[in-house]
Amino acid sequence: MSSETPKKIAILGGGPIGLEAALYARFLGFEVTVFEQGKIANNVASWGHVKMFSPFAMNSSPLGVAAVSAQDTQYSAPSANDLLTGDEFRERYLLPLGESDLLVDHVQTQTRVLSLGRQGFLKNDAVGQPNRSAVPFRLLTVDSDGSESFHHADVVIDCTGTWNQPRQLGPSGIPAIGERSTTEEIEYRIPDFQQQESLYGNRHTLLVGSGYSAATTLTGLSELVTRYPETRVTWVTRDGTARPFSPIPEDPLVERSKLTETANQLAQDANFVRHLPGSSIKAMQKSITGNWKIEIEGSHEQLVECDQVIANVGFKPNMEMLSELQIHQCYASEGPMKLAAMLLSSSATDCLQQPKTQAETLMTTEVDFYLLGSKSYGRNSQFLLASGLTQIRELFTVIAGRDELNLYDTIQPSP
Repeated sequence: MSSETPKKIAILGGGPIGLEAALYARFLGFEVTVFEQGKIANNVASWGHVKMFSPFAMNSSPLGVAAVSAQDTQYSAPSANDLLTGDEFRERYLLPLGESDLLVDHVQTQTRVLSLGRQGFLKNDAVGQPNRSAVPFRLLTVDSDGSESFHHADVVIDCTGTWNQPRQLGPSGIPAIGERSTTEEIEYRIPDFQQQESLYGNRHTLLVGSGYSAATTLTGLSELVTRYPETRVTWVTRDGTARPFSPIPEDPLVERSKLTETANQLAQDANFVRHLPGSSIKAMQKSITGNWKIEIEGSHEQLVECDQVIANVGFKPNMEMLSELQIHQCYASEGPMKLAAMLLSSSATDCLQQPKTQAETLMTTEVDFYLLGSKSYGRNSQFLLASGLTQIRELFTVIAGRDELNLYDTIQPSP
């Protein structure tokens, strides 16, 4: 960080980590502006129907609960062990947090950050020189009316996440033939099957992906079968094993354990599921009647005709708005290099067993610029909100210049 304690902090993204970071900064007396391109916790709303498998205590901070409780004496926070849906998490915690006294006047919604740079410097100027970090950042924003504005900040914290940047579903991580022209008709997230029964009930769906999102989608499709017995699924996974998920021994997240076991059983035993391991999508075409023709390559090379395509293939960071900054990225994960190196050095396969973030790993080659939240993990899918809260705590020991600072220990909600 720069030699003087910064006074003005810009936080990009008004999701869970952006709000929590802003709250931490406000408690410490910093001038803070949160720039959110939609509404507060907009991305959470888009998966509002999905039940989280981590409990509320892992997804919230004592500082946040204290702030909301101080604002509303009638507020009743979810219990520590409650497993909330995205909608419940947003409505019972994130929205009240955004409307708390400390944040309500510091969040600019419907404001998108288009680009940012160092005032007076180009990307290739003053490499590694102290005069570069001595000047503020300049941010270009656009609001819902299309009006553009400049803003300045001493510190920028990017918490924009990866939700708006799905990966491609083709082989080798590149688009399948025909994918680019049909992107708007492919579902890259977890559908709300209760609201979209007509799209998937008694239809043939091609599901691509082998993460927890794909498992959640498959489970949702299985629940349609009792009402729509002609529902069919072709599930394509890159891994060649018949059981896509390796169980975590004595998994402390019970719902995660149930989810993976259910998905494995469906892949092997369900009559409505045809699992094609060791395969990928080579080409796709949608006819004028709405049906898809999908060419599959790999261990199960064939042509599949289906009604819907769901690609739960993960997400990646969008670094376009950061292109004028000097950020050393990992060539594998696209995350900031120091944090990526720490994550890649770990052999842990369970996101709960990751090495704990240290302040030093959050430093980037652009002084006073930081990436927090899922975007800081790049393509690494092991990010948890609890990890983001640890990042916030560690980062502000640096920004505030107080090594032992931990507001999560010193400020607790009233009983």
